[in-house]
Amino acid sequence: MEKQKQMKNTLQLCIDKLHDKLFSLSHDIWNCPELACNETKAHDRLVRFFSEDDAWRVESNFQLATAFRATWGPFGGREGDRVLNIGFLCEYDALPGIGHACGHNLIAEVGAAGALGLKGALENESDFPVCVKITVLGTPAEEDHGGKIDLILAGAFEDIDLVFMAHPAQQDVAFLPCVALTDMTVKYHGKASHAAAYPWEGVNALDAAVLAYNNLSVLRQQLNPDWRLHGIIKHGGVKPNIIPAYTELEFYLRTPLVKDLSALKAKAEACFRAAAVATGCQVEITYPNHAYSNILPNDTLANLYEKNGKALGIQFQEEPNNFSGSTDFGNVSFIVPGIHPFFYICTDAMNHTEEYTKAAGSEKAQLYTLRTAKALAMTAVDVLCCPDLLTQKANLVVV
Repeated sequence: MEKQKQMKNTLQLCIDKLHDKLFSLSHDIWNCPELACNETKAHDRLVRFFSEDDAWRVESNFQLATAFRATWGPFGGREGDRVLNIGFLCEYDALPGIGHACGHNLIAEVGAAGALGLKGALENESDFPVCVKITVLGTPAEEDHGGKIDLILAGAFEDIDLVFMAHPAQQDVAFLPCVALTDMTVKYHGKASHAAAYPWEGVNALDAAVLAYNNLSVLRQQLNPDWRLHGIIKHGGVKPNIIPAYTELEFYLRTPLVKDLSALKAKAEACFRAAAVATGCQVEITYPNHAYSNILPNDTLANLYEKNGKALGIQFQEEPNNFSGSTDFGNVSFIVPGIHPFFYICTDAMNHTEEYTKAAGSEKAQLYTLRTAKALAMTAVDVLCCPDLLTQKANLVVV
């Protein structure tokens, strides 16, 4: 217990000393928002950040063009001991039009700070009994496409034993049940014609899109209350006097559990196909991106995180507000034990708003961001120092 306490104190001091450097990292990312799969400047900034310390082995463009990996260790233990690899994840993509309105610059900062804090705590130990490695993964394209899923498929998580990250929100909570998500692209192909002179010669793809949209609106009444579907008409035609020959819609479907997505997909597809039949259009339905899984709860790690957070002054919500968002961390949680807590950043503004963008770049957010990083690193220390948790590691996920 004394070793744990000392390590936790050391990592807090380490993170505090890096305050200005970490804020500079976060603010540089915030100041140059980049969309999913195009986060070149954020990638380069993070690579430079870790490359400043020769103790880190840094791999740029790791498996994906804007992903990176930084590793430290192995450290401690005896020769031949199994290495326990602790992972910290960074996100850094922004939203179109409103920049870092989801605070991914702070997610990158939390991941970097947590890793550096844990490294500092371990380096202060002369004879640590466990062989430890720290891995920081830069995971692009969370807002669109699902970069973590690409990294899973590329094997980036195969040697990682535990993963930590945290997401800014309006409250501090160790777990929120992020839901499963898939996105659909629907294209209707009709026939163009003059809309006034001979409309009967045309096949109206906009009518199909409008019918489909209304079909889905009616469907909502019959859906499970915690299922969600929402979307837009991306292309509705080119000119009022031309019967639209082509329209395109994009919809998101969400369910609390990934196993229920197939049922919602079938209902939505029926609505889209019915509109095609009614209008005489041809319909093309695709799923262009990876499906996001719900996050598996991990009571063991969440309880440790909450205990550490309270020691740092974090006030956790006893009854957290409902949340129906989605994240590709859900897919990670199915293969590696981990946690994805949410943290307050000194604003009541909602994510995905201009007000939240401003808050995510404010120095006021730093206290809460670095406090969260400390709590994550302290949770990692608990796992490293507790033999029972190490032996139970494979069973840390609680469904």
